[in-house]
Amino acid sequence: MGRTEKNFQRQLSWNAKKTHSIRWIFILLMILLAATLVIGVVVGPVPIPIREVFSYLLGRKPAVGGSGRIQHLIISQIRLPRVLLGLLVGCELAISGGTMQGLFRNPLASPYILGMASGASTGASLVILLNLHGVAFLPLGAFIGGSLAVGIVYQLARQRDRKTSVYTLILAGVAVGALFSAITSFLIFLSAGTDRMMDVIFWTMGGLGRASWTYLCVLAPIVAVGSLLLMAFSRDLNALAMGEEGAFHLGINPEKSKRIMLGVATFLTSSAVGFAGTIGFVGLIIPHIMRLIMGPDHRFLLPATAIAGAIFLVWADMVARTVVQPAELPVGIITAFLGAPFFLYLLKTRKVRM
Repeated sequence: MGRTEKNFQRQLSWNAKKTHSIRWIFILLMILLAATLVIGVVVGPVPIPIREVFSYLLGRKPAVGGSGRIQHLIISQIRLPRVLLGLLVGCELAISGGTMQGLFRNPLASPYILGMASGASTGASLVILLNLHGVAFLPLGAFIGGSLAVGIVYQLARQRDRKTSVYTLILAGVAVGALFSAITSFLIFLSAGTDRMMDVIFWTMGGLGRASWTYLCVLAPIVAVGSLLLMAFSRDLNALAMGEEGAFHLGINPEKSKRIMLGVATFLTSSAVGFAGTIGFVGLIIPHIMRLIMGPDHRFLLPATAIAGAIFLVWADMVARTVVQPAELPVGIITAFLGAPFFLYLLKTRKVRM
């Protein structure tokens, strides 16, 4: 009995230490998020003094006839919308990647694993080539394309008993993604020699240059609702980590939970692609890093991953717009430079473990 009590006390002490460390990690992430917001507005081809950033954020009016008026205009119309868009898109990609890794029980999974990025790129490319104007057309085209790709994959992986195989989902995602990538390449070929071709190419590389307050007003509710929904299913993800049979015995409906989470992750990823283009590796490396720090409990992992993804994408965008001044690199190139070596490292370590 004494040994049992000691083990119980030791477990309580370990849980208290874990909760304390998680609390400090979240505090650190929130501090980094606030610092990233300010530094992201300061850094750029035209440096903005930090006092002007705080002056704008506090609602103070700039002096008449000075440079402060121009700096406030740059902050309000260019820098701040761009930073906020980076925060929202990074949050979407990271939390969708964390959900996919939990669903497939694979650290190499990403938000694009089911071909939704290729489908969204095809839909957005059609909108650009058809010269459809309006704020809603591009995100809507990307969402329709991404949803169509995932719908095809899900139907291909559906078995006679209406269950879905994880391995079939992945294989079908690879095939459908390749098909939609071929369609996008064909559209680029048809538009060769036109300005629209360059728009499609730069868009597929990913970037935050289209940021505007209108975009933010549309995207912010999507990110808020989608992220909260995925966090609400964090216990289901924890149960699915033991396998579908184990989750079923814990009172979880695996098929229903998978459908809802796949649908929400598709919605978030497609909207991210629609507003910022194809930005790779954010949803792959950030969830994996945060899992190493936070542990496998998705109740804490998903919100931490969302915050870390937002921070990472804004810093990547700062590098993209300053590394080759006065030109500006697509942010997808920077994330690929950072993410590809990490992906190879994951492959090597996973191979060793197997």
